[in-house]
Amino acid sequence: MLDTIIQQGFNALQLGSYYSLIALGYCLVYGVLLLINFAHGDIFMVGAYVAFFSATALLGQYGFIQPGIPGWVVLALTIPVTMLLTSGVGIFIERVAYKPLRLKGANRLYLVITALMMGIVLEYGNLAILGASRKSFPSLVPRVLIEVGGATVTSLKLAAIVVCFLVFGLLHWVVTRTKLGMAMRAVSYDKFAVPLMGIPLDIIIIFTFFLGSSMAGLAGLLYAMNFPVLDPFMGALVGWKAFIAAVVGGIGEIRGALVGGFLLAFLEVTVAATFSSELRDLISFSILLGILTWKPTGIFGKPRTTKI
Repeated sequence: MLDTIIQQGFNALQLGSYYSLIALGYCLVYGVLLLINFAHGDIFMVGAYVAFFSATALLGQYGFIQPGIPGWVVLALTIPVTMLLTSGVGIFIERVAYKPLRLKGANRLYLVITALMMGIVLEYGNLAILGASRKSFPSLVPRVLIEVGGATVTSLKLAAIVVCFLVFGLLHWVVTRTKLGMAMRAVSYDKFAVPLMGIPLDIIIIFTFFLGSSMAGLAGLLYAMNFPVLDPFMGALVGWKAFIAAVVGGIGEIRGALVGGFLLAFLEVTVAATFSSELRDLISFSILLGILTWKPTGIFGKPRTTKI
């Protein structure tokens, strides 16, 4: 019984790591721009594909580099490449799709519609360019089995959990201890007064999308390593669940993204183990709906007041 509980706990922590990393991107963008970037789940998908092509290129499968590089070296090189290229996709979307509407003072509803459209563009653009066939992510490092309290967990699963908490700690430090983080919080508080104080608004927005998209890319890499089958629509459901996790935790609060992601994962794993996997989403989302009914702003969220 105890080993089953521990095993399910590790499964939930692994799943929650992906939700939390993606939810952090939702929270950052919403905190600064009050924008729900619904394309974020598909940026996670782009990150998985970028990691796939980066890893296979470094392994020499496309003839760019001579084969024979050790897997751990390929992984060490793939991580920064994936994060940088994926963040570039996020910044490009902001510059091309969101910035023109923002400069024209468009209603936030138009921005939401544009975000949904960009998600569809990423999905079907991938489908048109790469085709419908799924990709199999290469095995870069061996899966070492570790016994913990009678439960078996792989090294990759533990790595995903540890990386999630490390990223959260680094992001918390950036937001609370650096000048760019202070500027992000200032923009979140009053983006109209910030330019008057000499803070470059565009730079802060670009930095926000850089952080959020790079974390989505990292989540895509970790997800592809643990579930090595990629398809153009893999980010749709995961992205929606991460958004729900961010809302439950308190949209705009990075603590809420972490807690909401793990809370949703624990609910899903517990329901699937107790009842049935078919009832997983129904019962889990019903419980989350109850939480939002009790606290509409989310666990850590605070109601926003507007002076008139």
